[in-house]
Amino acid sequence: MIADILNETLNVALTAAPWLLLGLLAAGAVKALIPEAALQRWLGGAGLAATARAAVVGAPLPLCSCGAIPTALALHRGGAGRGPTTAFLIGTPGVGVDSLAISYALLGPVMAMARALGAIVTAITTGLLVGRTRAATDHPEATGAEPDTCGGCCGTDTGCATPEAPERFSARLRSGLHYAFHDVLDDIRLWLVIGLLVAGTLLALVPPATLAAWGSGLAAMLVMAVIGIPMYLCATAATPIAVGLIAAGVSPGTVLVFLLAAPITSLATLGVFRRELGTPALVLYLAGIAATTIALGLALDAGLAHTGVDVATQMGAAGELLPAWLEWSTLVILIVLATPVLRRWLDRLIPHPQPRSA
Repeated sequence: MIADILNETLNVALTAAPWLLLGLLAAGAVKALIPEAALQRWLGGAGLAATARAAVVGAPLPLCSCGAIPTALALHRGGAGRGPTTAFLIGTPGVGVDSLAISYALLGPVMAMARALGAIVTAITTGLLVGRTRAATDHPEATGAEPDTCGGCCGTDTGCATPEAPERFSARLRSGLHYAFHDVLDDIRLWLVIGLLVAGTLLALVPPATLAAWGSGLAAMLVMAVIGIPMYLCATAATPIAVGLIAAGVSPGTVLVFLLAAPITSLATLGVFRRELGTPALVLYLAGIAATTIALGLALDAGLAHTGVDVATQMGAAGELLPAWLEWSTLVILIVLATPVLRRWLDRLIPHPQPRSA
């Protein structure tokens, strides 16, 4: 049994590694290239418009729930509101261009469309709920990570023109990558390890294919949501499982709950989310995902029953997406970067240009 758990954990880690690395790179790019004022303008506040923008912006990105964490943290700490941050964190892993393509190929146009719209609706609904909460204290990096280099002299004509070097593209990019692969990775690595171990345990003890035994209906959807929320499955990897569930006789609405709940979040996401936004926000986050996905599942089954559309006749076939060498390479890179001793050794090997004196 231990061997099965470790094997499943390794499989999950290999699946997540490329998207997590991509997410960290995206977080570095957000930190380096997007001014905090722009983030506050696009994603600030708790209104419907900002939350919807975050959900729609995140939806096409090919990131899993673990990969979306660093980018969402960078957005939040850069000034994005709690609601938009949550919407981005849900919409991004819920569906991407890669998973949408394989959904169309394997499940047909109806399920692909239901999945895409379902992920966006879940992101907006849950984002609006979380946006109503308030943190007791903001994360220190949200307001205090960037020291005031003006020294209180920004009202003058001369004092703020001194630090030229940090404005260069290369300097901003190095700073952003350092932030992503040091600050953000250090914050999430423990929760990632715990989440991967729990996901491996769930997959070893409760294989997704066995969920077909629960059948369909409200009770089955609730089971899908409860099991799917802490389970790590990327949106692409969940799609072939969904094919097997439909083939086993599970209703498309129940499968939609699984397709939305399993990729949207994981235990790693829950741990980081609670640390960043607090317990009240986490409660609303879980409630929003569960309630919205189940409501969408019931609506899909009702709609299909009314129209007579048979999803099973639309299912096709597709192949694997990412090669094994890429998964192993990115996992090794992440292990090196997340291990302080190995990272210090790597830092000594890489020359770091000294900033120009003022």
